[in-house]
Amino acid sequence: MNGTAGYGGLHGPLDVSRAAVAVLDGEGRVVGWSPAAADLLGYTPAEVLGRGFDSLAVDPAAPPLTPGARAVLRLRHRDGGPGRRTAVAVHPLTCADEDRPGPAAGQQPARLLAMADADAADHWDALQSMLHGLATQSPIGLAIYGTDLRVVWTNAALEKEMGPADYSGIGPDDMVAGGAVISPGMPGTLEEVMARVLATGGPVTDLHYKGRPPSAPDRDHVWSCSYYRLEGPGGAPLGVCEETFDITDRYLAQQRLDLLVRAARRVGTTLDMGRTAHEFANVTTPEFADAVTVDVTEAVLRGERPRPDTAADTASVRLWPPEHPGAPAAADPSGPGTLTVPLRIEGTELGRVTFAWRQRTGPFDPGELAVAGELAARLAVCVDNARRYTREHAAALLLQRSLLPRLLPQLSAVELAYRYLPADIGAGVGGDWFDVIPLSGARVGLVVGDVVGHGLSAAATMGRLRTSVRVLARMDLAPDELLTRLDDLVTQDTEERAAPRTAGEELPDAGGFGVTCLYAAYDPVSGTCTTARAGHPLPAVVHPDGTVTFPELPSGPPLGLGGLPFESAELTLPPGSLLALFTNGLIQGRGRDLDEQLGVLGTVLGRHDRPLDDLCDDVVEALLPGPAEDDAALLLVRTRVLGRRQVASWDLDDDPRAAGRARAAAAAQLRDWGLDELVFTTELVVSELVTNAVRYASGAPVRLRLIRDQTLICEVFDSGHTSPHLRHAAGDDEGGRGLFIVAQTTQQWGTRYTGAGKVIWAEQALPR
Repeated sequence: MNGTAGYGGLHGPLDVSRAAVAVLDGEGRVVGWSPAAADLLGYTPAEVLGRGFDSLAVDPAAPPLTPGARAVLRLRHRDGGPGRRTAVAVHPLTCADEDRPGPAAGQQPARLLAMADADAADHWDALQSMLHGLATQSPIGLAIYGTDLRVVWTNAALEKEMGPADYSGIGPDDMVAGGAVISPGMPGTLEEVMARVLATGGPVTDLHYKGRPPSAPDRDHVWSCSYYRLEGPGGAPLGVCEETFDITDRYLAQQRLDLLVRAARRVGTTLDMGRTAHEFANVTTPEFADAVTVDVTEAVLRGERPRPDTAADTASVRLWPPEHPGAPAAADPSGPGTLTVPLRIEGTELGRVTFAWRQRTGPFDPGELAVAGELAARLAVCVDNARRYTREHAAALLLQRSLLPRLLPQLSAVELAYRYLPADIGAGVGGDWFDVIPLSGARVGLVVGDVVGHGLSAAATMGRLRTSVRVLARMDLAPDELLTRLDDLVTQDTEERAAPRTAGEELPDAGGFGVTCLYAAYDPVSGTCTTARAGHPLPAVVHPDGTVTFPELPSGPPLGLGGLPFESAELTLPPGSLLALFTNGLIQGRGRDLDEQLGVLGTVLGRHDRPLDDLCDDVVEALLPGPAEDDAALLLVRTRVLGRRQVASWDLDDDPRAAGRARAAAAAQLRDWGLDELVFTTELVVSELVTNAVRYASGAPVRLRLIRDQTLICEVFDSGHTSPHLRHAAGDDEGGRGLFIVAQTTQQWGTRYTGAGKVIWAEQALPR
């Protein structure tokens, strides 16, 4: 920027349109004096015209006033004094008349002196230097666009950022390749943004714009841009000023931080390795890489932890992308633009993750390497969690399967089929269970239950409860009493867990708090089913005509919570009825309407004439078509009633001769059934049991019943509540040997209580 432009341009103090002007001839005499000059130095034109300008200078050694010179002189003021500091700019005067001769030899040409107060000129110079620095030294890129939104001026910072070129006349979106506005809520191009600023006058600040400048065509850059309208003296729009600053590093740092936060939130939401790899790929592509592959060792996939010295050499299995049609293409781990990072946890390598970029040839910067390492570390933790879960899940599943019945008993009273579906997502194996327990008198106990929680704790608790139910059922307890006893056990177990522990003492598993259970005892002789439930879903009953009902049974609280007592209810089930017992995992879950699911269950069960195994499959397919969120157990029971040819019953008076009549009736019935081989033993059993009943029945009637089922069952009913005890009689005792004989001659015997008294029973194996 030359001196003339610096002091005369842009209407500064030495601009001839504003300055004090003196015109000198070739000999240096003043031949022109403007009113502004008179104001500046106090001389009227008459006082200075014709005088040499040198006479006004205080310093005789003042520099010569040659055309183009700029100097600060101390000029005499008319009021006297030491002189006034005056800035002077010298401009040559040319003569438009070609016939007029030029200056004589040794003479200066005519000159015009522009004069101003030196302090005002210095201030203007400082402002001009600042503007010059803004144009040449500012780190912020500046560009001015006209009203046609085309470049009219750029500063040095913008030209350095974009590359040296003439940008005059180009549009804002033409400076970079692939440019796009990435700030949400803004137009997609800079020209649209600037058009809005020009039209409304409202500024736009910190707009983010991405593209590849000519100076760096192989990498995206991000700029923070601000825009404001330039206006003339009357407010008329002159154009738009653009300020840009490269924030690529800051933007990438923020993007990488956001990526790590998303990875922490979205990766590892389940304990399934394949799902975890899928989540990792969704988070990292395409924000960080164009493609990603995840491989783990075979040992990890089995739930084992590889040994540190062999993990890197063992065979690996690809988790992502999956190997099926339509899956994303796997990246080439050896090609250019790939980065492989080991999945390492506590010094053990679990596998590796490979990031790939399609058009990447340059080296990776430290930020990219750090992000890749952090992402791999996060994935390694998630994979190790899934590995631990796989190991525990396998152990829990093995324990669970070992505790559930492998084969259902073949009973005359019922036809059975079941399905058990362990959860395959979420927390894993739960505590659902079912059981079928043969009871005395050809009856059968049916149980389904659900322990709150998942994992080894729930499976172990389920095993303890299943064993307890079997023991209590074999005691021939009524369903409500059985649940009461079971509730006491669960409550005691919960209290023991809550008891204070000594320092260092390991806490037991917390599973088992809150258990639902339904227990039913079906009698094939009477066709009745006595049921009690503790917070468990109602069973479904399908009548022989296909009608499906969910009978309202009294509901006690879940086991282990205490509260209301349990109650039993009796259902009459005609032959051929179907009873469906199930846990809530079959009908409940996220996004599933309970009433709708029960309706679907009723519709499927309405086809009750199908084989039970097929009907089980139909129920599961209709209610659980996808992955199960919770364990689900289903037990289908088709009831039967023992016919008249299988049951014989006699009412006996309270008479000492009742035992004889009972022996005779039993012997005749056995011969009618073709069981002659069992007559002698049965007479002994009947005689002993009836005699004891008459002796302790206190005058109430006694009843004898024989049931020919898979065994021969002999039952004696009385009104007493005292159970006989087996004892060894001494040599001189006259009695006490009857029950010992019964125990020695039968398979098993026992006592069960009814509302009217008790039943003593004994079973014998049928002849082959």
